Amino acid sequence: MNVIATALPEVLILEPRLFGDQRGFFLETYQLPRYAEHGISLPFVQDNMSRSSQGVLRGLHLQNPFTQGKLVTALRGRVLDVAVDVRMGSPRFGRHVAVELSEENRRQLWVPRGFAHGFVVLSETADFFYKCDDLYSPKDEVSIRWNDPAIGINWGIEAPSLSAKDADAPLLKDVKNLPMYGQT
Repeated sequence: MNVIATALPEVLILEPRLFGDQRGFFLETYQLPRYAEHGISLPFVQDNMSRSSQGVLRGLHLQNPFTQGKLVTALRGRVLDVAVDVRMGSPRFGRHVAVELSEENRRQLWVPRGFAHGFVVLSETADFFYKCDDLYSPKDEVSIRWNDPAIGINWGIEAPSLSAKDADAPLLKDVKNLPMYGQT
């Protein structure tokens, strides 16, 4: 497995080793000892999958105080995936990493606890898969505006298709329930 550092040291791009021939391919999408070597060691307790059309933007989301780490990948199609450091007191507070994940590159992104997450679909459709290290807790969900100018994400789209919740999400500076750096 190839591990690529990002501008946010806790966020990692992972490239599982692919074994292919004329029949197709095989790859391990997760193996505890191998991923633990890179700090991804909490057990995964929930898997999620979404299917979205081109131009759909989901995010930016996180949970607090019951935070979740997420190992994400595009099983089909292409997405621009984003992680934002929203831990109060972090030296990288408000900074983000954006990475294309696709069925062609087979990359995964590790989005640690305390980071907001979102993605926009670049292909006609995309099947997006999440491995989460804690359960979904609706009462702990926090949303942040996808186009907050203080974060400055270049999504490559001006008018995405958004849920009502995402369209009405507050700016980062107005969110009161954020995790604390060093406590996630």
